[in-house]
Amino acid sequence: MALQIVRDVCTACGDCEPVCPTNSIVPFKGVYKIDPETCTECEGDFDVPQCLDVCMEDDCIIPV
Repeated sequence: MALQIVRDVCTACGDCEPVCPTNSIVPFKGVYKIDPETCTECEGDFDVPQCLDVCMEDDCIIPV
């Protein structure tokens, strides 16, 4: 499973990028995107996805 950033909701604050243990979050066209090939939803590293934990916007990061 992977997560996805909703472009219309993302404010491009960048809080999610440095907390991703798999470096799956990268800048993309003025906001951020999550690479579904490498995103693990932090399984094996943390109890909850770290991007969800730091994101201040509701419904910005969703499951694919």
